[in-house]
Amino acid sequence: MNTKIQDILPLIEMPSRYLGTEINSVRKDHDKILLRFALAFPDLYEIGTSHFGIQILYHILNTHCNIAAERVYAPAADMEEQLRLSGIPISSLESGTSLKNFDIIGFSLLYELNYTNILTILDLAGIPFYASQRDESFPFIIAGGPCTCNPEPVADFFDAVVVGDGEKVIMEMAEAWMEWKKEHKGNKEILLKKWAGIEGVYIPCFFKPEFDESGIQTLVPYFPEYTKITRTIIPDLNLSPFPDSPVIPFGRPIHDRLRIELARGCTRGCRFCQAGMIYRPVRERSQENLVKLVESAIKSTGYEDISLLSLSTGDYSCIASIMKQLIDRCIKDNIAISLPSLRAGTLTPELMELIKKIRKTGFTIAPEAASQRLRNVINKNIVEQDIIDTVQDAFKAGWQVIKLYFMIGLPTETHEDIQSIVELVKNLKKIKPFKGKAQINVSAGTFIPKPHTPFQWLPQISLEQSKEKIYWLKNELNIPGVKFKWQNPEVSLLEGIWSRGNRKLSNLLVSAYKKGCRFDGWSDQFRYDLWQETFEQAQIDIKSCILKPLDMEKPLPWDHIDMGLTKKFLKNEWEKAVQEKITQDCRNKDCNNCGVCDFDTIKPMICKEAFKENCSENNKPAPETKTPKNDNFITIEVLYSKQGPAKYFGHLEMVSIFFRAIRRAGIALKYSQGFHPMPRISFNDPLSIGIESLNESFYMAVPDDLNIKIKNIKDQINKQLPKGLAIHKCQLAPPKSARHKFESNTYQITIKSGIFDEKALHGFEQSQECFLTKTNKKGQIKKINIKETILKLELLSSQQVEIIINNAPGKRIKPVEALKTIFNLSDQIIKQASIIKL
Repeated sequence: MNTKIQDILPLIEMPSRYLGTEINSVRKDHDKILLRFALAFPDLYEIGTSHFGIQILYHILNTHCNIAAERVYAPAADMEEQLRLSGIPISSLESGTSLKNFDIIGFSLLYELNYTNILTILDLAGIPFYASQRDESFPFIIAGGPCTCNPEPVADFFDAVVVGDGEKVIMEMAEAWMEWKKEHKGNKEILLKKWAGIEGVYIPCFFKPEFDESGIQTLVPYFPEYTKITRTIIPDLNLSPFPDSPVIPFGRPIHDRLRIELARGCTRGCRFCQAGMIYRPVRERSQENLVKLVESAIKSTGYEDISLLSLSTGDYSCIASIMKQLIDRCIKDNIAISLPSLRAGTLTPELMELIKKIRKTGFTIAPEAASQRLRNVINKNIVEQDIIDTVQDAFKAGWQVIKLYFMIGLPTETHEDIQSIVELVKNLKKIKPFKGKAQINVSAGTFIPKPHTPFQWLPQISLEQSKEKIYWLKNELNIPGVKFKWQNPEVSLLEGIWSRGNRKLSNLLVSAYKKGCRFDGWSDQFRYDLWQETFEQAQIDIKSCILKPLDMEKPLPWDHIDMGLTKKFLKNEWEKAVQEKITQDCRNKDCNNCGVCDFDTIKPMICKEAFKENCSENNKPAPETKTPKNDNFITIEVLYSKQGPAKYFGHLEMVSIFFRAIRRAGIALKYSQGFHPMPRISFNDPLSIGIESLNESFYMAVPDDLNIKIKNIKDQINKQLPKGLAIHKCQLAPPKSARHKFESNTYQITIKSGIFDEKALHGFEQSQECFLTKTNKKGQIKKINIKETILKLELLSSQQVEIIINNAPGKRIKPVEALKTIFNLSDQIIKQASIIKL
């Protein structure tokens, strides 16, 4: 990371987002590799680091000795502002290399309302938006992810788009680039033709868009042999690379746990669900593979929580078996297992008994529709009794919070269907939990017709209709013990426009970006007024974009993208929806002839129950991490320093870093008792973000085992710590009564610009009172006389002071607050100061 970035980090919130020093991140010498590949995620760090796909690609690319894959995320508004003010280009996390100096930049397109963030990243890198404006001196810009099933709204920005599973394709594209670089440096079209020959790769510039009088887009291919792009599919997940040493994010990522993908694809056939259509067929990992992956990933990460991922976790064929094995393996090391959601009707008695052993937050059920008629229309394949039984079972298993998700505006919906949501919630409210009070959280979102689904031709309800339905539900669900929340209808409207749009939208996106649209999926950032203004200036009617049905006999913008599903299948499913007919799950029933499987290489891969518990040596817990009895522990005092980039860690962040480092080092800890045991680690007073320290400490209880030598603990943990954190001593802790408590703290502060005025210091010394005004989280104003708090203030030079601050309760202040008040320094000067706690 270069010095210029270090200079602006103190000026922003959550600077640890931009450090790039995470455990398991990969750093390579750019002089020793051929291809520099940037993986770009157009959302905040805490969202992007929670995305499993980017971890997979990062792992695959970095296994190649000639490729360096690095990461970049959309900067928050404060960081974007500082980059622009300072003229610093956006750079990768691992090496601080400007994005413009990479060879390929690959964007993950997960959500249509992230599109403006793509432009933010390109703009901050100094890279032209449109592929047609970029010559060979710029990086190749590519994209992948679920939104590429209709890439047309953003196709003009990309040189290439990956459709389908990226694991195999990404390496083929990388190898083609390296070959091109050696043989045809400077001729961009040669590489694009190479890429076009790879299954699943779409080259937008090889197609010419034409529009009829009504605005319908038709793509005319320039090459007769390249007219369709067939989705690429990984047939067997067991043979696919898996990131068993994923990067461990700093901060509070959305999913701060080890994520294990049980399966990919779904066969339920919900007619509204794009993911259920475009990820077919279902491919389950074997239990043997999952156990090995879990064991390896636990050792490499130190995570204390595992989440089992799938479009429908409860549908995994061996869910009870794998849950039992993982619980038996993990419970000994106080590792929790979590299930993100389960379908109604999948909570078997056997599974419920297992779930009673795991940690619980909320239990999510997505009925989508509350009336049986509408559930038949969308092919939900559950009845109301399934929902009631599942909630009852969840309460019996120990959950107290139930989350329900519904959609409004579904095809054929009537007001009676909306009323059914209220009736169902009231019926569920009557069910009593095993203990405590039940809480039902109801969430509603507007239905959005998506490409490659049976509903792709249908209109979306208007903004007015969406608001009317949501506000009606809000009033009717104003019930004690029920919380109702909803997705912003204006956000849903825009998502609908972009999900089924064509290339005419690319210019509109640029216009919206230039007006200031950023992070459109975030409620506190979304500016619908700017979008309205953009549409008006482009003379495009927002309502007409979503309210008009699409002609089933005319071309669709995504017709050239072959996801494997036939139009005949999708049309038949729409006809069955109108007739309220169900299509059975093809996992265990007859094939529904959707068109995806060839039953040779592409076919359902279902886990078998043959795997026996503990059949693998990898399933045995490591003996050194087995928790001893509670009376065989000693308490150790750990002394450490926090310097350099580590000064940007918040206290809770740092506690998590140390805890996981201890787990990776194989050092067992004492835990509290109860259902949610916590490690016995206690830290001294937390440091504010931005302060370095040479001598901090914490206490931890470890086994009193002759095989554990205290002096070795330091080295074991230091190997697992990120840059800037270092343990320099471990020793037996004195009794609690004899532990030293600092009555004051001493800080040395150096400013890079401005001066500490001697006259201001003299004035402070001569005054009887000097008040600092603070506002707490509740908005209450408090005045503190810092004359009573500052025990000593010495000027070491015109730009350096030493200050001693009283630690007495109610009198504690931050050193920067005191110096800003005494010397009347600006926010920027004081934020960029170097502060060391001595």
